[in-house]
Amino acid sequence: MPRYTFKEFKSDQEVRWCPGCGDHGVLAALQRALPDVTEALGYSKERYVVVSGIGCSSRLPYYMNTYGFHSIHGRATAISTGIKVANPDLTVWQACGDGDALAIGGNHFIHAIRRNVDINIILFNNQIYGLTKGQYSPTSRFGAISKTSPYGTVEHPFNPGSLVLGAKGTFFARSLDSELKLSSEIMLAAAKHDGCSVMEMLTNCVIFNDGAHKLISDREYRADRTIVLRHGEKMIFGKNKDKGIVLDGMGLRVVTIGEDGITEDDILIHDAHSENVGIHMMLADMKYPEFPVALGVIRDVKDVTYDDGVRDQVAEVKAKSKIQCVDDLLRSGSTWEVK
Repeated sequence: MPRYTFKEFKSDQEVRWCPGCGDHGVLAALQRALPDVTEALGYSKERYVVVSGIGCSSRLPYYMNTYGFHSIHGRATAISTGIKVANPDLTVWQACGDGDALAIGGNHFIHAIRRNVDINIILFNNQIYGLTKGQYSPTSRFGAISKTSPYGTVEHPFNPGSLVLGAKGTFFARSLDSELKLSSEIMLAAAKHDGCSVMEMLTNCVIFNDGAHKLISDREYRADRTIVLRHGEKMIFGKNKDKGIVLDGMGLRVVTIGEDGITEDDILIHDAHSENVGIHMMLADMKYPEFPVALGVIRDVKDVTYDDGVRDQVAEVKAKSKIQCVDDLLRSGSTWEVK
C-alpha cells in the first residue's frame, strides 16, 4: 500500500471559511493525521467517509478527498451511526459544531456515545452559532453577550467533556485549533480506539466570538494555563515545567514543584486507560484560573461497540434461522399460488 501524504486527502474545493477561522487548523490537522492513520491501521483511502451536519464546521466534507455526506442540522451522528452499522469496514469521521451537536443534535450525540458506536466525532467548539450569525450556543459562557442574549446569557453552559463521560464515553480528548501537532496526535489515537471517539476542538470564530478561548490559547501564557496530558506521563505543566497536579483528598490541586516539600514523585501520572471515570471527569472539568485546562487524550478505555454487537447478533440469528434470503422469506409461512 502506498504511503499517502496530506495532499492526497485535500480536495480541489476552495476552502470558504473566514480568514483566521479556527476551523482551518482542525482541517489541516485531519489532513495530516489521516496518512498516519492509514499507515498505522493499514486502511485503504477508499475506506474513509466524512459526515457532517449543518454549520460552518460542517463544510469540512467538501474539503476532504474522501467519501462524504453533508447531512441536516443535528443529525450527523444518526447518519454516522447508520453508515458504520451498514458497512463496518468504513472508518467514519464526523465534523459537527457545539450548536449542531449539542443542541438540536444532543440526543443523537449522547446515545451514540452511550452505545459506543465506532465513529470519530470532531466537535468544533467556538461557543457560538457562527453560520446563523451569532446566537449563543449550549457552550457559550454564562453571561455571554450575543445576538440572542444582548444582556448576557442566563444559562449554565455544557462542558462537552463532562457530557461525554457522563454518557459513559470510552474516549474523550481536547485540543486547541492552533495546536496542529497535538490535534493530529489525538486524531490518530481516536482512529486506533475501537469505539466512539469524541475530540473537542476549541476553535475561534473571528466574526461572532473572537477571542472565546484567548485566556488559555494566547501563546504568551498558554503553557501556564493549559496542561497536555499523555498516558503514562507526569501531570507537569508551566513555562518552567515547575507546576503539577496532585490528588488532594477527593479532589485535585495545583502545586509548585520545590515548594512545601513537593517533588516530582508527588505529581500524578496520567492513566488514560483507567476504569476510574472519576479522575477523568475531574480532569475534563478543570477550568482556568483555578486549574490549567486539560488538553490531550483524557480518557481511552475499551468496551464492546454497538456495531460489533449488531454484526454478531445478526450472524447468530442467521445461523439459527431457516430463512437465509428474501426468497426464503417470501416462501415461508402460509403461501398459495394464484393461477
